[in-house]
Amino acid sequence: MPGAPVRVAFSTTVRDRANATATLDGIARYTAELSEGLAAMADVELFPFVLAPEKLSTAGGAGTPLGSFKLQALCALLSGMPFPMVQRRLAGVADLVHSTDHFIPKLRGIPVVATLHDAIPLSHPEWINYSFKSAKNALWRKSAQWADHIITVSEHSKREISRWFDIPPERITVTPLGVDARWAQDVPEDEIERVRSFYRLPPRFVLFLGTLQPRKNIARLIAAHRRLPDALRREAPLVVAGRAGWLCGNEIATLRNGDGDTLRYLDHVLEADLLPILKQASVFALPSLHEGFGLPILEAFAAGTPVVASTAGSIPEVAGSAAMLFDPSDIKAMADAMQTCLEDAALADSFRELGRARAKEFPWARTAELTLATYEKVLGLGQPAGSLT
Repeated sequence: MPGAPVRVAFSTTVRDRANATATLDGIARYTAELSEGLAAMADVELFPFVLAPEKLSTAGGAGTPLGSFKLQALCALLSGMPFPMVQRRLAGVADLVHSTDHFIPKLRGIPVVATLHDAIPLSHPEWINYSFKSAKNALWRKSAQWADHIITVSEHSKREISRWFDIPPERITVTPLGVDARWAQDVPEDEIERVRSFYRLPPRFVLFLGTLQPRKNIARLIAAHRRLPDALRREAPLVVAGRAGWLCGNEIATLRNGDGDTLRYLDHVLEADLLPILKQASVFALPSLHEGFGLPILEAFAAGTPVVASTAGSIPEVAGSAAMLFDPSDIKAMADAMQTCLEDAALADSFRELGRARAKEFPWARTAELTLATYEKVLGLGQPAGSLT
């Protein structure tokens, strides 16, 4: 169908649930940014849908409900048949289905592209905390194999997904995430002052931003900060912003204790306040034991905040030479990285410039372009999809 737009049934299940609770995680943000980028293209016609029994109540933009994922997945597993409601509703309407989250339908005659950000629940189940873990992981692995093609966000994740989901590498395309231009915008001084006053932020601080969970390695980050010289530790406290996820009770208790006001826990932070907080940080630290991509690194880069981060997962691939990296199991190396960036102003300024330049290499528009290239590849319409490195 030369000249006709690709009709894409686009899953917004996770995004719409996140909108309803005002807690956008990485998958929700990816879905929101990608849908905006694709919707701006003349070559794509989007049909947003959710795998939920009823339309989700959100602030706006909810997709059309196409039935319960759990019930239709169980039916597909037992019978080998496609998802009945999804198949019936999309037949003749969509050229292709894109599952942007872990709700991947089994269909017949309609190609399915699925985005998998990582394989962490399979490779490290000890980091995950949900009921019926083994059964849900088995379903996730099976549903991923229902997809005709997989999109993932880094070469590291591609290797992990191929291994843990038993999917051939040629069925996986790397399409890195992007960073929104708003992270590079200047913040008015009155807004900086408002946020500083509201959160009682000190003039200098080390910032961690993200949901607290085992792979984020917060206990070692706290221990590394405690290794800093006393005067520096008090001058530049460790500020942790993000909701309490799971298996992080000890870390939350330590942060709330404050350790002589050298530790601060902001809990969940409003989306509008993230950039003003990031702009004020002296150092942004991401000590993760694993990341499928590491989007907060790009956001810190764009904001002009020096980054110290671990060598785990895809982080070196994303950071390039624009961050100071350390072994996430080495508390001394982590402390040394923070201290160096806090004390060496010239080096910190150098990382600011390198970070800003690196962030410009990852526009969301490029993510949308590469995603469209994958659609065309799956449909046999265009050149093979590439990757952004």
